[in-house]
Amino acid sequence: MKIKYSELIDQTLYFPTEEFNVSENNLLFHDIPLMEVVEKFGTPLKVSYLPKISQNIQKAKSWFKEAFEKTDYKKNYRYCYCTKSSHFNFVIEEALKNDISMETSSAYDMDIVKALYKKGKVSKDIEVICNGFKTDDYLAKISDMINSGFENITPILDNYRELDKLTESIDTTFDIGIRIASEEEPKFEFYTSRLGIGYKDIIPYYSQKIAEHPNARLKMLHFFINTGIKDTAYYWNELYKCLRVYARLKKIAPEVNSLNIGGGFPIKTSLQFDYDYQYMVEEIVSQIKKFCEEEGVEEPNIYTEFGSFTVGESGANIYKIISQKRQNDREKWNMIDSSFMTTLPDTWAISRHFIMLPLNRWDDTYERVFLGGLTCDSDDYYNSEQHTNAIYLPVFSDTKPLYIGFFHTGAYQETIGGYGGVHHCLMPQPRHILIQKDENGEFQYEIFRERQEPEDVLKLLGY
Repeated sequence: MKIKYSELIDQTLYFPTEEFNVSENNLLFHDIPLMEVVEKFGTPLKVSYLPKISQNIQKAKSWFKEAFEKTDYKKNYRYCYCTKSSHFNFVIEEALKNDISMETSSAYDMDIVKALYKKGKVSKDIEVICNGFKTDDYLAKISDMINSGFENITPILDNYRELDKLTESIDTTFDIGIRIASEEEPKFEFYTSRLGIGYKDIIPYYSQKIAEHPNARLKMLHFFINTGIKDTAYYWNELYKCLRVYARLKKIAPEVNSLNIGGGFPIKTSLQFDYDYQYMVEEIVSQIKKFCEEEGVEEPNIYTEFGSFTVGESGANIYKIISQKRQNDREKWNMIDSSFMTTLPDTWAISRHFIMLPLNRWDDTYERVFLGGLTCDSDDYYNSEQHTNAIYLPVFSDTKPLYIGFFHTGAYQETIGGYGGVHHCLMPQPRHILIQKDENGEFQYEIFRERQEPEDVLKLLGY
């Protein structure tokens, strides 16, 4: 009878994987000896493994390069990093090593671009795609940067007012794009995205307001749907609608040369993850090329805005199981030394899945458990509704500590959880470390932020 945790994994999951392996009963993440990390830095702990950011960017670039070659696609591909997924400087600076563009969504993102310029991390020719509904502050910062020589900033019009405001404040010629207000998935709460301009309104708007504009040059059509890039009838239907608008627009606006298909590449949320990235990229590229050939228009440059795909798989959260509560004959609650609501808010807010594995004791027997956080909120838990399967872990022991890791947590969790702020039940922010590799392949550890102290929290509260 197979009763070891390692045997359970072998018979139920694809293991080992590109990211995970086991050595001497302990888990390795990208060959990082996690138990050594725990012994050095303690728990709870946030980990960012920076090389994974560059690896995923290069993977996407290679998929598009191969697809372009197979289809004889004549134009160019441009990878944009969607900054809202993680605004940390170490994330963006790692991403920028790979010759990418940036995509912004608020006025505060523009301050990040300026800060990177002052540090010498980017030059004034950095390409920035400015998305989102634009407040007066956002529009003013876009205008000021274009006026000061940032010539590759492209505001994507979300509504009619934005072009008027930009025209008033920009002194030179400038590029613009238009975001299409895509139709939401049928099961969504409303019919059309609140972002962008309706399909039927784009051509009239171009003819009336942009075609004869003295300074604005329409370069890009922008398309994005919330479900992400999936091989579904809904996705392909929305893409074709976008292509129809592009073809009609291209025939009266030859200066339009780029199609931004947004983001939404999924990341691995379980060891049973199955998604053919290469197939999807080749299918998208071939469909765009085929459609343009049939319409007799020049194919566009293709832009993508990958956020979670860029940074998500670089992150991990590590906890210690500090106690087990047996509430009845069937429910065993393993309590972690932190809170899911504050460190992994997507687990309770939208039942997001993450890969969860024990760090140690892989040769011990296992049991089915639920995981509980330390806040007093009934939603502070993680079970089979959030996980892809029931949760099994090595049997709890008072004498043999058990550590667990949640992996691919690098996108959104810190900003949604309020990094460095006041959290539910005053749970402190964990210590956060960065891991790099040197030229010899040795791991280098750096403490980015120490664990919050009670005094820090009390100060925020005015005590």
